[in-house]
Amino acid sequence: MNLLRQRGSAAGIGLTIYWYSGGVGQSIKGEQVVDFMSKIHLMEGVIPARIQVDNGSEFISKAMDKWAYDNGVKLDFSRPGTPTDNAFIESFNGSFRDECLNTNWFLSLSDAAEKIEAWRLEYNQFRPHSSLKGLTPCQMEEQSQVFNTAGFSTSAWS
Repeated sequence: MNLLRQRGSAAGIGLTIYWYSGGVGQSIKGEQVVDFMSKIHLMEGVIPARIQVDNGSEFISKAMDKWAYDNGVKLDFSRPGTPTDNAFIESFNGSFRDECLNTNWFLSLSDAAEKIEAWRLEYNQFRPHSSLKGLTPCQMEEQSQVFNTAGFSTSAWS
């Protein structure tokens, strides 16, 4: 499962991909998404005010709905059949499918986890992204931290 954490404007400033540590599998349940969001809260000390999601069963689950309600998070659902409602994740999904899923043969879940992790590291640490003005997500995150320590806040998280 992938989630996007966005710092800054809706234009995608400071876009960072977070990967659920146990996320390589055959399906994802709402409880796993809640567990992941709780881990982010513990690591980062913040909870997003809004999450853009599709209508997958993991996002329309009672567990996710309860977590969002309890934490004051707005779940903003994409309209069915309109991938442009969530263009950032659709773009990521296309890259992930074309560059990782379609180019590798996975012999087991552990083999898939290893190959996907290698792709994720390359994607986040070494590859420049046009949406980040030619920076890698790690470089953008570093710039965001420098900007924030100068007394400015660009955080879209509460």
